[in-house]
Amino acid sequence: MKFLSIRDFVIVDSLELDFAAGFTALTGETGAGKSILIDALSLALGERGDAGMVRAGCERAEISAGFDTAALPHLQDWLREQELEGDEDMCQLRRILDANGRSRGFINGRSATLQQMREAGEFLFDIYGQHAHQSLLRPDAQRDLLDGYAGLEREAEALALLFREWQTLHRRRAQLEQNAGVVAAERELLLFQRRELETLNFSGQEWSELQADYARLSHAASLLETAQFGVEILSDADTACLAQLNMLAARVRAGMEFDVALQDTLTMLESAQNELQEAVYALRHYQQKLDADPDRLREQEQRMAAIVDAARKYRVAPEQLPEALQRIMARLDELGGDADLAVLAQQEAAAREKYLAAAKKLGAARKKTAEKLSREITDAMQTLAMQGGSFAVALTPLAEGNMHGLEAVEFQVATNPDTPLRSLVKVVSGGELSRISLAIQVAASQVAAVPTLIFDEVDSGIGGRVAEIVGQLLKRLGRRHQVMCVTHLPQVAAMADAQWQVSKSVRNGATLSTIRVLKQAERVEEIARMLGGVKITGTTRKHAAEMLGLPS
Repeated sequence: MKFLSIRDFVIVDSLELDFAAGFTALTGETGAGKSILIDALSLALGERGDAGMVRAGCERAEISAGFDTAALPHLQDWLREQELEGDEDMCQLRRILDANGRSRGFINGRSATLQQMREAGEFLFDIYGQHAHQSLLRPDAQRDLLDGYAGLEREAEALALLFREWQTLHRRRAQLEQNAGVVAAERELLLFQRRELETLNFSGQEWSELQADYARLSHAASLLETAQFGVEILSDADTACLAQLNMLAARVRAGMEFDVALQDTLTMLESAQNELQEAVYALRHYQQKLDADPDRLREQEQRMAAIVDAARKYRVAPEQLPEALQRIMARLDELGGDADLAVLAQQEAAAREKYLAAAKKLGAARKKTAEKLSREITDAMQTLAMQGGSFAVALTPLAEGNMHGLEAVEFQVATNPDTPLRSLVKVVSGGELSRISLAIQVAASQVAAVPTLIFDEVDSGIGGRVAEIVGQLLKRLGRRHQVMCVTHLPQVAAMADAQWQVSKSVRNGATLSTIRVLKQAERVEEIARMLGGVKITGTTRKHAAEMLGLPS
C-alpha cells in the first residue's frame, strides 16, 4: 500500500497517509479513533457503508487508497479482464459515501461495483480482527494457503483441468445417451440431406456460370438475328455502311490532290473503315460459335430448376447451398454414431481414472503438509496466551470429489485443552481469532498472496512476555509483508519499524481525530505513556527507551 486519503469520515476531516514497508504500529488513547483507519480501509475495499459514516455537517465522505501492483501479476490480469486498468504498476481504489446513504466506487478512476472492489481488495489486503474482510475464514482461501504452503499450486491447477475435462466428457456422454432416439432420428435426416446435396453436386461458381449460359441460350434466336442484321447493314446490303464509307473515303483521297487540309478527315474515315470492318468480322465469328441447341437449353432449365428447388427446401439462396452442406456435415460430426458413444464412454472412464489418480496423489501430499502445518500453528498458539490450545487442518473426504480434489479443507481450532476442535469460522473472540490468524500468517508468510496485512485486537487479554512474542512475530512477518497493527501494548509497539499515533481533539466545537508519524523522541514519549498511564516519570521514559533499543 502506498497511500491512504480520508475526507470527512466519522470524526476525520482530512487525513493523508503515506505507507512504508515493514511493521507499523498504530497507537493512541482509548477512544481516540484507532478503529477509524481500519473502517476507512474496509470501506475502500468494498465493505458496506451507511450515512452515519459521513462526518456531521458534511455532504459526503471520501476514501482513496493507492497500491503498488508491480509484484501482483494476477491483479493486473484481473484489472485487464474487468477493463479497469490504470497507471502502470498502480491500482487506486476510491469510495464516496453521500450523506443520504448513496455510495459510489471507483477503481483507477472508472466506476466499479462493490463486488468488483471486494474482488480487487482480495488481491491487496487482509484485515484480521473483528471485521468481515478476513480471507482466512473462507474455505477456498484455507485450501489455497495449505496448497501454497506445500508448494502444490501447480498440482492443484492441473487437477482442476483434469476435472473439467472429465466432466465435459461425462456431460457429452450423458447427453448422447439421454437423447439417443432423438439423436438417431436427427442423424438419419442429416444423412439423407447430405446424400441429396452431394448428389446435386453444386458449387457457388456453377450458379453464376449457369445463369449466364441460360440467359444466352434462351435468347439465341434473337442474338443470331441481331448479329445477322449487323452484318447485313454494315457489309452485305447494297447500301451497306462500309460500301458508302469506302466511296466517301475514295473521294476525299482524290480531293487531297487539290487541298491537303482534307488529310485529317481522311485519317478519321480510314479509322472508321477499320473499326467497322473489325465489327463485321466479330459479328460473323459470333454467328459461327453461338449455340442455339434447344436440347442443351432444356438441360440448363432442368438443372436450374433442381438447384432452385433445393435452395427453397433448405431455405437458403442457391449460391449458399454448399454452405448448407458444410453445416450438415459439421452437425453429423457433432452427433457421431453408436461407435462414437462407446468411444466417448471409454474416454470418460479414462479421464475419470486420470483425475482420481492425480486427486489421490494431491490428497496424500495435502495430508502430510496438513499435519506439519497443524503442529507449527499449535506450537505458535502456546506462546500467544492460548496454552493447551490446538490447531488442525481437517481434510474431510468428499463422496464424488470436485475440481479441487477428493477432500474439503477446513481450519479447526480449540482455544483451551478441555474444548473440542471446531471450525475457525466459529471462533467467537476477536482477540483469539486475530492471534490465531497471526500464527497462521507467520507460519505461511512465504506463500501469503496479499501484500498488506492489518491486525486488530491481537493484544486482547495478553501482556508481558506474550505481548513481546506477539511483537516479535509481527516484526518477522513485516520482513515479507507490509504489516500494520492496532495495539495498546508497549511491548508490541516497541517492536515496530514505525509508529503512528492517533489522537482526538476539539476544534471549533467539533471533535476530530488525527494520525501522525512519530519521530524517535516522540516514540519514547508514546511508549512511556503506554507504560506509565497518567503520570510519566523519568524511570518510565528510561524503560521506554530501553524497549526501543535506544541508549538511556
